[in-house]
Amino acid sequence: MIDYNNRQFRTVTNTENGEVSGETRFQYHQEENLIWAEYAGGSVRKGSIIGTVDAQGHIDMVYQHLNTTGELRTGRCHSIPEIQENGKIRLHETWQWTSGDASSGTSIIEEC
Repeated sequence: MIDYNNRQFRTVTNTENGEVSGETRFQYHQEENLIWAEYAGGSVRKGSIIGTVDAQGHIDMVYQHLNTTGELRTGRCHSIPEIQENGKIRLHETWQWTSGDASSGTSIIEEC
């Protein structure tokens, strides 16, 4: 199992309907298969994630954040890890809003 505890990530790409950007930073924590994170930056004032991680490092999570326009946004996400040549983790994410228009998208975040 990949250990995500105390790892920091930044957004590399996101689809147009997403709210995280290259200015958004994520701080991950893990205890066994429980995973959680805090994030902020760019159009996200404050956000949190909670989910589970499996033996292959795949993450299933739900997220919530308050954006800079004062909207509370919620969604769910599935992340698949890729270990880069430098040993850092890149997460390929498929997500869907559970608030607002319920649209979906993809994003990539990388360990800083």
